[in-house]
Amino acid sequence: MYPEILQLGPFTLRSFGLMAALGFLAANFILRRFAGRLAGMSEDDASRLLVFAMVGGALGARLAYVAEHWSSEFAGEPFVEIFRFDRGGLMFYGGLGGAIAAIALFSRIARKPLPALLDLAAVALPLGHAFGRVGCFLNGCCYGRVHDCLVSVCYPAGSEPWFAQVRDGLIARSAARSLPVLPSQLVEAALNLALFAVLAGVARRGPRRWTTAGLYLVCYAAIRFFTETLRSDPRMAVGPFSIAQFICLFTFAAGLAMLCASRLAGKAAADG
Repeated sequence: MYPEILQLGPFTLRSFGLMAALGFLAANFILRRFAGRLAGMSEDDASRLLVFAMVGGALGARLAYVAEHWSSEFAGEPFVEIFRFDRGGLMFYGGLGGAIAAIALFSRIARKPLPALLDLAAVALPLGHAFGRVGCFLNGCCYGRVHDCLVSVCYPAGSEPWFAQVRDGLIARSAARSLPVLPSQLVEAALNLALFAVLAGVARRGPRRWTTAGLYLVCYAAIRFFTETLRSDPRMAVGPFSIAQFICLFTFAAGLAMLCASRLAGKAAADG
């Protein structure tokens, strides 16, 4: 666990912020590479799209996390703590909603078709997300449930998993480290990388509109529904599901609708 990579005077380089920056650079490279093929736009416009998406996504992700954890983490804290993005504390589906809203705004400003922009963004998103999950692992958030196996990890005293296990009576406050937990963050990072490879392969063939966006939503919904079963950090529940799993159901349905729309458009073009 390395929540802080470097400290020079008042400046602290945090692992989550570093990984988010690397994810931004990786996503920018992919957007510029596929900009012409998927959206008929210049590489510079693709970088501008990323700025819109990142700002909207960061705001959406942080506000959603704050809303979910208000009573346990933010009630009574200084207002500025709400906007400490560098410390982690982001909810992905809030970020996804914020990014889509920002991309829709960019679509109107740049006069580019929204479906094409969403297809382009969908290719780069899982790659950037993979970097973010590695940042979660280094930060100690989004940790997995207690399980002792070959890939399990122990977090040091003072970490989120350690505090949670002390609170639950699983370990003593004098314990130097937590019980072994599943590295759920790294599992999701690996699955996001695999999804990126699939989407990049599809994008190289110049698919019909809605294809990569729909495929991303369907596949990521399945990935997230699964990885939620590995996690042990506190999350809001909706019936038998975590809030993320509940949203997965709608995300999966939206992705299927996009894929159906893409297929119908292809049949109509062939018949025409």
